[in-house]
Amino acid sequence: MMSFSQCIGIGLFLQNGRTMFLAGPGLATLAYFLAGTVMWSSAACLGEMTALFPVKGPIFELPRRFLDESLGYAAGWITWFSWIVLIAAELVAITHIFQFKYPSEQLLADGYPDATLEWMPHISPTVIVMIFLVVLLLLNLLPVRHFGQMEYIFGVIKLCFIVTMIVLNTVLHSWDRAKRGHFWTYNTPYSFGSQNLTLPNGHVVEGVAGKLGGMWEAMLTCLFGMIGFETVAITAAENRDLRTEETVKLATRKISLRIITLYCLATFTVSLNVPYTHPLIQDHAVISFGYGQNSAFVISSVLNHLRVWPYFINCFIIFSASTAGANGIYNASRTLHALASIQDAWPQWGVVQAVRRRLERTYYGVPLGAVVFSWMFGLLGFLGSNASSARILGRMVRCVVVSMLIVYAVIALSFLEFYKTGDDEAIDDKDEPTTRQRYDRNCPQYPYRSHGQWLRALYAFVACSLFILFNGWRTFVSPMHTADFVACYVPILLFAVISMGYQIKLNGWNPLNWRRRASRELQNPPPQFATSSPRRGHIAFKDPENLFTGANLRALVRWIWVWMK
Repeated sequence: MMSFSQCIGIGLFLQNGRTMFLAGPGLATLAYFLAGTVMWSSAACLGEMTALFPVKGPIFELPRRFLDESLGYAAGWITWFSWIVLIAAELVAITHIFQFKYPSEQLLADGYPDATLEWMPHISPTVIVMIFLVVLLLLNLLPVRHFGQMEYIFGVIKLCFIVTMIVLNTVLHSWDRAKRGHFWTYNTPYSFGSQNLTLPNGHVVEGVAGKLGGMWEAMLTCLFGMIGFETVAITAAENRDLRTEETVKLATRKISLRIITLYCLATFTVSLNVPYTHPLIQDHAVISFGYGQNSAFVISSVLNHLRVWPYFINCFIIFSASTAGANGIYNASRTLHALASIQDAWPQWGVVQAVRRRLERTYYGVPLGAVVFSWMFGLLGFLGSNASSARILGRMVRCVVVSMLIVYAVIALSFLEFYKTGDDEAIDDKDEPTTRQRYDRNCPQYPYRSHGQWLRALYAFVACSLFILFNGWRTFVSPMHTADFVACYVPILLFAVISMGYQIKLNGWNPLNWRRRASRELQNPPPQFATSSPRRGHIAFKDPENLFTGANLRALVRWIWVWMK
């Protein structure tokens, strides 16, 4: 539920309208599904490795072991970088949402009964950022058990809200108050998919090329709303019930199924009530991020003349962004704390090592130094007071997306190496003959195995690589947008510089001496195995010969409860 709460931030609520505009209503739903499969494939790679080796900082420790030491450390630092930028992005988004003001002329055009629709637009963004920064810090000072319990509650609230939005938009479409007919947003003059893509210079790309370009941009927009799947693996080192509850396996699969299903249903149902050409979701900028009035959910309630719902949705987006920001500090601090526990990950300078030791310390199980240090970068949220904050927020979001795509690609590539471990000669099973069996994916006690995972890892690597390379293709269109280009591609440069820095540290300045270093450490910590019987998530009838018994019914109810709760 911490992972679910992290994913449900501002991405779905403030970006699905942009997705609909870029791809059209039907293709927008498909874009969320395709983006979700990429994220799921990468999350399953990390989940399987973490279930076997629940180490601190798995997002960099496992690539360091199985791929390359320099790439692993670079993945760790760029992960931390993306999380601290995300914290600031959530705070900037909160300032946007407080400035909620639906244009009066658009209210008249949409037939809304009131002349004004706004919510505290005059509150200073500086005050908003300060208040929410303090709240986010206090939440992260809680012991992780209490923090996790609060996140469970927050996740349930978000789950209920999205389900409410799905039901509400379905009812509104069935009600058809304006007598437009069913599926009117899919019919002429609209359509299943957007008919063209407008480039920043005003040129309109028609036909198949326009549809493909719009679909590509829509998937890039979807990805931000799905960042957070990896929270399951990050929390594994603080989870005491890995063997009996099989939490990594079940949580990874649950978060993937829930996010993909809910996002697709939410986008599909709201697109039944909002045409993809609506003025408030039209956005031709290469990178941008809207306000509360640009949310398709708000527009849907306005078009259907609902008076209270726009305010309610706006308030919930603030709540959602706040909890996602708190989770961002958690992920950033745990990643930084894990890096701080490895001396070789830092320069050997005395001052730097002193800082590292402070970041490594914990108090009541909380790495306070890492929490406060990561939290301080939330001060970037003061950029929300800038007149061009929509562009600034969009560039922050694109930096986060590309940074995490690099990490996901590294994880997928690491899994392809990890996949070979079962036959590795480094496995020492002299003292314990059953040790080698724990690496056998066909063993009944193997903690987490997905069918076709090698192909899914390859799919995740290729898809992430393509997203990274071509995420900023529109910035090359004349006139070139330099700031947008930097936002799209600076994470690649940052990752390359960090990787080369570690190669220099380990192998010297001569590139000819740079070598791949992968320890392939397989027994520290010892590989985990599942002890639950029957395996959690599997249905096991007590009497397969006679299905209609009370014991079989209880087994079925337990199986449903495991997957639904």
